[in-house]
Amino acid sequence: MSLSPEILSVAGDDIFQIQTKAPGPAGSLPLTEEMLRNRPSGDLFGLTQNAGMGWDPSEVGRKPFLILSTQGGVRAPDGRPIALGYHTGHWEIGLLVEAASRELKRLGAVPFAGFCSDPCDGRTQGTEGMFDSLPYRNDAAMLFRRLIRSLPVRAGIVGIATCDKGLPAMMMALAGMKQLPSVLVPGGVSLPPEKGEDAGKVQTIGARFSHGRISLQEAAELGCRACASPGGGCQFLGTAATAQVVGEALGISLPHAALAPSGQPVWTDLAVRSARAVVALEQRGLALQDILTSASLRNAMAVHAAFGGSTNLLLHIPAIAHAARLPRPTVDDWIAINRRVPRIDDVLPNGPMDHPTVQVFLAGGVPEVMLHLRSLGVLDTRVLTAAGGTLDEVLQWWETSERRRRFRQILREQDGVDPDEVILSPPRAKERGLTSTMTFPRGNLAPEGSVIKSTAMDPSLVDAAGVYRQEGPARVFVSEKDAIAAIKKGGIQSGDVLVLAGCGPLGTGMEETYQLTSALKHLPLGKHVALVTDARFSGVSTGACIGHVGPEALAGGPIGRLRDGDLIRIVIDRNRLEGSLDFVGEAGRRFSPEEGATILARRSVRADLTPAARLPDDTRLWAALQQAGGGTWGGCVYDVETILEQLEAGRRAVGQ
Repeated sequence: MSLSPEILSVAGDDIFQIQTKAPGPAGSLPLTEEMLRNRPSGDLFGLTQNAGMGWDPSEVGRKPFLILSTQGGVRAPDGRPIALGYHTGHWEIGLLVEAASRELKRLGAVPFAGFCSDPCDGRTQGTEGMFDSLPYRNDAAMLFRRLIRSLPVRAGIVGIATCDKGLPAMMMALAGMKQLPSVLVPGGVSLPPEKGEDAGKVQTIGARFSHGRISLQEAAELGCRACASPGGGCQFLGTAATAQVVGEALGISLPHAALAPSGQPVWTDLAVRSARAVVALEQRGLALQDILTSASLRNAMAVHAAFGGSTNLLLHIPAIAHAARLPRPTVDDWIAINRRVPRIDDVLPNGPMDHPTVQVFLAGGVPEVMLHLRSLGVLDTRVLTAAGGTLDEVLQWWETSERRRRFRQILREQDGVDPDEVILSPPRAKERGLTSTMTFPRGNLAPEGSVIKSTAMDPSLVDAAGVYRQEGPARVFVSEKDAIAAIKKGGIQSGDVLVLAGCGPLGTGMEETYQLTSALKHLPLGKHVALVTDARFSGVSTGACIGHVGPEALAGGPIGRLRDGDLIRIVIDRNRLEGSLDFVGEAGRRFSPEEGATILARRSVRADLTPAARLPDDTRLWAALQQAGGGTWGGCVYDVETILEQLEAGRRAVGQ
């Protein structure tokens, strides 16, 4: 082995100019006899640490506020990368941290900042990195809470986050510290390219190239342009954008905060005003527990339905509720909400016109949707918001505000888009064929339930009564890698039911399978292929894609007993929001769902059904703990009391 001179050589004599002592900060700490006698040493040493970082001891009377964010990468002042982040969503967030910090200082507070970067679900699609995606959310929420508790003198929290797991983690963290004043700042969205494809469609270039749909040059150029601006979440209403919408609908963000274009003045202005809001809440003695209530959770579920949001929020909203010690919504609660609340938002990927998220922001975003929902009587407008007033007061302000008028005017004049065609009135939405967001099929393959984003199904597959029906042979895979290979090589035929089993929490950490759903969407045969899995989907997924099948295969679910060629019947009623998912035939013989359940119960589990070979121990532990805490339909949370009870029961059983 040879040693490289470039690694071991000395660059210059300046490295030998070592200083072993320093004069230290000038002045003295403003200590009192009472502080020295009665305050914990940590409070006193904290002042020493502050002085070491350049804090002026004369500011001792100023209240400290903590800014937490998912900032990632190292960005030069001119915006160029020194070190890349994982994704655009956290690339510019440092600018929001800076803007909020400067405003807190101006208000006489002392800002502190902490960071926990987040991964990118798009970057990890189809890779083993996806095994850590959903577990990261729980870990980050715990880390944020530990950071909050580790600054014992904090007077309030500003949480800044953008994307699929970092933003839900931040909301869980704030909910878990609900006795503190807190305001959530969503990190905004990226812009679509003037010519090209959005960040959802561009993830299908591999599948489309494999089928001869695009050239190598087209793939290269489209891939380069898709993220047209350097910051913000994706341009479609996926999990990131939906989480921003939900945060605002919960009342923990300021009005018209979700979906602002990253890096622009309207975006940094939000951080400034959020800093003012958290100080005002603290001065009034208001905390997050005064804002985040069961009523605000129901409001957020209603807004989710009106937007046609990502099915991943079925995991995140219950987790936020659990962190806040509020009742977690059940499948029946979701069904009831989606039956009461129509979808009135025309946004990627749901259509029909597929407006990007920045146009939804300009059309009025969350408060505009809430105006319509208020008229339907599906909101509790008495709830308090981060703005300091009730939701009713916020909506009264919004309806006649200059902000509303001018942004909607920009959309008309700059993009030539009528804002009332982006966020529609309920009668207009019905006339245009917009359908309710989610359906929850049950049956002998999903006795605990499943979910489909029925609003995003191809309308041509639905009959005049609003019903989708498919019967087809199962093509069963136990790894996403094998499934996408079959799609790319032409191994999936029109009419097949592609079954992906063993990819729930116990198998892969409940990986997201967007590369499958996106490939099917953008290939000619795709709309005639249904997908059934115990994994989950990206918020931009569309089509006859049924996920969250419960119980998952590795927890004994019937989906783990299916064989190639088994006849699967799927029925989705988009109007009644009812559905069924059943095994109804084998070897040329048809039978009832009841007989199918009996046959499945007699079958052995597939021999190839095992957890992913390289599933990290960290994720295996997460999967076991969330299973004890209620599993997928409980939000994949750590229910500490239940976990302790089960551990104690196991200890006693082993002892006996």
